[in-house]
Amino acid sequence: MRQNTYQLLTKELQIDPKVLDLVSQAEDEIREEFEILDDIMAYNQYKVLTAFQENRISDTHFAWNTGYGYDDAGREALERVYADIFKTEAALVRPIIVNGTHALTLTLTGILRPGDELIYCTGAPYDTLEEVIGIRGQGKGSLAEFGVSYKQVELTEDGDIDLTALKNAISPKTRMVTVQRATGYGWRKAITIDQIGKWADFVHSVNPDIICMVDNCYGEFLDTKEPTQVGADVLAGSLIKNPGGGLALTGGYIAGRKDLIDNISYRMTSPGIGGECGLTFGQTRTMFQGLFIAPKTVNGAVKGAALCAKVFEKLGYDVCPKAFEKRSDIIEAVKLGSPEAVVAFCEGIQAAAPIDAYVKPIPWDMPGYEDQVVMAAGAFVQGSSIELSADAPIRPPYIVYFQGGLTYEHSKFGVIKALQTLYEKKLVTI
Repeated sequence: MRQNTYQLLTKELQIDPKVLDLVSQAEDEIREEFEILDDIMAYNQYKVLTAFQENRISDTHFAWNTGYGYDDAGREALERVYADIFKTEAALVRPIIVNGTHALTLTLTGILRPGDELIYCTGAPYDTLEEVIGIRGQGKGSLAEFGVSYKQVELTEDGDIDLTALKNAISPKTRMVTVQRATGYGWRKAITIDQIGKWADFVHSVNPDIICMVDNCYGEFLDTKEPTQVGADVLAGSLIKNPGGGLALTGGYIAGRKDLIDNISYRMTSPGIGGECGLTFGQTRTMFQGLFIAPKTVNGAVKGAALCAKVFEKLGYDVCPKAFEKRSDIIEAVKLGSPEAVVAFCEGIQAAAPIDAYVKPIPWDMPGYEDQVVMAAGAFVQGSSIELSADAPIRPPYIVYFQGGLTYEHSKFGVIKALQTLYEKKLVTI
């Protein structure tokens, strides 16, 4: 760290020199890992650029319609670009998809029918999907209420998909098997592209008619391939995570086989209309531009996650994944061991934000979650977890989940402020 920056942080921002020295040491120790991540970023940047060029994107695609949204050239071009990037037959990319849970819900309800069976192959789904599936809550339109049965297969002890247990779980009713790529609120590494490829090949060898679906939230541009390039039939994610690049104001995407996308589009709007309607409300420019810069934005976030891992490893904490382990999402989990430490970490992240830095996050009963959750996110786009953020359910063993940062420098500052807050509260020793 150059002297001018060091003096700014210590004298004007009151960061303790012990904190800065520890972070700088950790950064020096993982520079080789940064080079690997930079190469993945470059590959994906050129892949995205090529998709733009081959689809002849022009500023006419930034205009927008009114009313029903028929013949929206920008929307159609954006969906072609997504399909090309994910190497699929079709895609839906819409601001009317409110979040990743909504995109996944449309995928599940658009494909599954009464009497079908859904199997999750990575243990329990993310908290907000439990009510969608019907394993928690009062129904209210869940899959269970409509006669879709559910099973889940736990991961092996080493964090791999248990193909033997999956084969035993598959029945004549099994219509879809699903992998949640990101760690969610679990203590495990994200599922890699190699693991997804082996899983999809195995499932299709058992029954080629079973649909392999991937929850791709937080995983886009972490590798040189996406799940649909290694056998997944359909995937879904959120635009205020990786692929929106921090510029998309809202929205989600679904990409996959055309017959599946057609069925999902009928659930999104109505049978007979599907994807032919739906305004983009003037958002195509920001969705295009966000997608274009997404590989670089994701690179900054994942380097920040690796730095976070190394810093807290050096302090003796359990982290997942470890600093040099292969990453398949942007999330870094740190087992802090107490609710006080979790809240302090989140206070530091909030204090590092460009927006609402003066606010102190507190645990609250967030809709869709079983436990109280504390969330820190001073973001330009509300809830945008590609921007610097941290969150945690308030439950043992008190794990905080750190992610995002529109630039590496901001993600790094989040690590600095989180550590500074823990140090000030005497919750960590440096």
